[in-house]
Amino acid sequence: MKQKIRFEKNIKDGILTILESSEVDPGVVMPLHEEEYDLAQITQASKEGADAFLAVFRRRSFFPARDMSMKLYEGSIAFFKDAAEEKLEIEYNDIEAVPGEDDFRLEDDDVELDAILDEDGDSKEDEMREIDSEDDTPIFTPEDTSEHEN
Repeated sequence: MKQKIRFEKNIKDGILTILESSEVDPGVVMPLHEEEYDLAQITQASKEGADAFLAVFRRRSFFPARDMSMKLYEGSIAFFKDAAEEKLEIEYNDIEAVPGEDDFRLEDDDVELDAILDEDGDSKEDEMREIDSEDDTPIFTPEDTSEHEN
């Protein structure tokens, strides 16, 4: 899912507004969340490093994943250093957090599935005999007064 995070400084009021939007359909972006921060506090946290920034940035109501948070931190360092810059937009595609298909390859030698399944040597028939060793045929006697004789 593609997301856009927009940082907007309100220098006059000392507020940083973060607007999160997401692409719900190709070309259709929908606003998801808006969060306000104290501009001075988050600017100071940005200067102190990633851990300090994330401690202030992440909240109960807005808690992006670590990959996304780090991308937002790294993309906003210059934004917080430049007091005159008022808007910044960072795009994030959560597919970036998933390893690519090229990174994972299953080799034939890695898994000996047949060997694992045949490890104990018992067949399904042997296992069924162990589980169901008694005769399950219903036995009815003339004294049985039940209406259902299966």
